Amino acid sequence: MTTPWYRSFYWRVALGLFAFLALTLVAEAAIFFWMSDRISGSLPARQPVRAARIIAADLAAALEANPQLDVQAHIDEQYSNVLQTFVIVMRDGQTIANGEVPEPMIEGLRDDVRAGLLPGPGIVPLPPARPQRGGRGREGGPRGPRALREAAWVIVNGEGAGLVAVMPGPAPITRALRRYGPTLGLIGGAVLVAGTFIIAFFVFGPARRRLRDVQEATARLGGGDLAARAPEYGGDEIAALGRSFNRMADELASRARALDASDRARRQLLADVSHELMTPLTAMRGYVETLAMSEAHFDAPTRERYLRIALEETHRLEHIIGDLLDLARLEGGGGTLRRETVDLATLFARVAARHERELRERRVTMERQVHAGAETLPADAARLEQALQNLAANALRHTPDGGRVSLTATPQPEAIVLTVRDSGPGIAPEHLPLIFDRFYKADASRQFAGGSGLGLSIVKTIVERHGGTVTARNDAGAVFEVVLPRGQ
Repeated sequence: MTTPWYRSFYWRVALGLFAFLALTLVAEAAIFFWMSDRISGSLPARQPVRAARIIAADLAAALEANPQLDVQAHIDEQYSNVLQTFVIVMRDGQTIANGEVPEPMIEGLRDDVRAGLLPGPGIVPLPPARPQRGGRGREGGPRGPRALREAAWVIVNGEGAGLVAVMPGPAPITRALRRYGPTLGLIGGAVLVAGTFIIAFFVFGPARRRLRDVQEATARLGGGDLAARAPEYGGDEIAALGRSFNRMADELASRARALDASDRARRQLLADVSHELMTPLTAMRGYVETLAMSEAHFDAPTRERYLRIALEETHRLEHIIGDLLDLARLEGGGGTLRRETVDLATLFARVAARHERELRERRVTMERQVHAGAETLPADAARLEQALQNLAANALRHTPDGGRVSLTATPQPEAIVLTVRDSGPGIAPEHLPLIFDRFYKADASRQFAGGSGLGLSIVKTIVERHGGTVTARNDAGAVFEVVLPRGQ
């Protein structure tokens, strides 16, 4: 049976991985927004010159409010999270930088602070380029026009108190890694551990437990515990494996029980065969030994009676052996059935003729009736006659003198029913399920004994070889019904 996709273990693994990736993306988005908030809240502006102006304005406001302000402490407190490198050069010579700034740039800014002229009040960029010491202008020196445009004056009470310059270009990646690397690593590790735990607990954990149960059941079954079964819950491939294992275990248990029953039946059969064969052999041996005694003198009638009994026991032994051989051939599949059209009226006549002497001596009436539509039947004529002869002989043995035995053929849509009925005492209910077993004799429930105990077993085997069934019941005597399909 195919496992529905939504119950598949592999789909659960895929969904678990999808959930893990989704969790990772959510965590990354959260980290991104957190970092964006941290950075956007601390970085004054995206353009260096605007950032310089904002830092200069903030520092100017702080100095106007507190002329004794510790500039270094203020910058550390307000701009500790700024990743963009900037430098502040105050008029008193104090230099504050949050990263590595080239020394020529710092020297140039100091020169600008000492020589800078303000065209008017407010925050303005540096004045136009002017010659430098050493004959190099701004265009050719390290302090080119871009550096000047990215600096702003700190104006305190209308005077330039210092100069703020922001290094152009993106923020150094090494500073970002040093600042946020441990946090990001901690969060990433936590997400990895959480995702791994979720997948292990919700996806692989139950699968591992069920596979372990299957493994334990396999070990128990291999150790001889036929009751070992694997769990079948879950509805996925592991559950399908458990169901397959349990079907195999059921089949093995069934075969083990069948082998055990077969072994018991074999031992019982050997005991029964030995008993059945020993009975006539013992009688024959006794009478033969008696006749062979030299000191014993028997008259002619006694000698004749002993010899007749020994001969009857010989015939009985021959009959038992013949029945055993027949049963062995039939149950072993030997002796292919020869299909032909059997006339049932003729078959019933042959059965009655076979028992004509006994019927006359015991005044037993054998009625024969073939209903319309049941005149012929495709079957092996010899084997079918053997089955009916056994049923008729069984009925005669258990029919009192002056009684009645009937043979009837009745049509059905797909089969023909052959019925053998007697007017005897019937079969006790507790014996009905057992009468087709080998050597079984329901003598306790019937008034007359006889037979080898194999006749009904042979009947059952012949009928089943024809694809039919045979049953027994009571209805004012014993009733045997043989149902044979028309198409066989």
